[in-house]
Amino acid sequence: MAADFTRPDVSPFTPDMDFTPGTSFIRSHFTVPAMTKLIIFTDLHMVPEGTTIIGLDPAERLAAGIDHVNRYHADADQVIVTGDLAHRADRTSYERLKRELDKLTPPLAITIGNHDRRETFLDVFPETVTDENGFVQRVIDFDDCRVVLLDTLFAPPYDYPNSHAGLLCDIRMEWLDRQLETAGDRPVLLFMHHPPHATGFSGMDQIRLINEVEFYDLVKKRGNVLHIFAGHVHRTISGSSRGIPFSVFKSPVHQQPMPFEAPDASLSVDEPAAYGIAVMTDTGVLVHTEDYEIAKREAAVA
Repeated sequence: MAADFTRPDVSPFTPDMDFTPGTSFIRSHFTVPAMTKLIIFTDLHMVPEGTTIIGLDPAERLAAGIDHVNRYHADADQVIVTGDLAHRADRTSYERLKRELDKLTPPLAITIGNHDRRETFLDVFPETVTDENGFVQRVIDFDDCRVVLLDTLFAPPYDYPNSHAGLLCDIRMEWLDRQLETAGDRPVLLFMHHPPHATGFSGMDQIRLINEVEFYDLVKKRGNVLHIFAGHVHRTISGSSRGIPFSVFKSPVHQQPMPFEAPDASLSVDEPAAYGIAVMTDTGVLVHTEDYEIAKREAAVA
């Protein structure tokens, strides 16, 4: 008889369960319901062929990540990319990126970041879902959650360095409010490029979401956001802000150096590429990071 994990008031363990090492106990006694699995990439920073970033080829790094996802997570319900798709927002880089992303086995959903240009991106990715106002944001409903992608690009006008910070304008905030209001009983997972709070890196914190107070006021008012996912910082970071858990993921390409006090947000180091994995459970959501360049599947008993 399979164990029932849907009844917290009843122990799933019975006297006949065999805990002997090497048995098929897990497979034969435990029934785990299928839950939504999401793969998260961020900060792809694609460049034209023959170009590199600190000596790294973004296409090569991303291709390895896509191969890894297709091999080990082909059953994922969605791959979500949270912006900074092209390093210079040029058409050639977007076209190169599209050729790589088209190789993904799971379905793809994309939003944009401060390195992107909305019009150029949509011209190369015309199938991308946008909201009714043309922002690159959308809702995806699963049985156990509502996924909301947000467009935090502070443009046009493209006025740098100001446009490196993130913004959810009144129109986008009103759109978010409607998606939270209509989520029903589903917990909401928010995906955005810019973290809506400080992450401890002084240079990056200067260009985070600039209307974070209004954002959190809205999110807290609705009370149904289970987790916030972001990129932008090029580090693996987890924690909570205003009582809501968040995860920030590394890039497949270059990473933010670890010293917190670095004032220059463009400083980069060559550290292993990564993507995120989020799996819904009947009690919440599990969040993992996969350093796929150095990950090992051939294991030995320790």
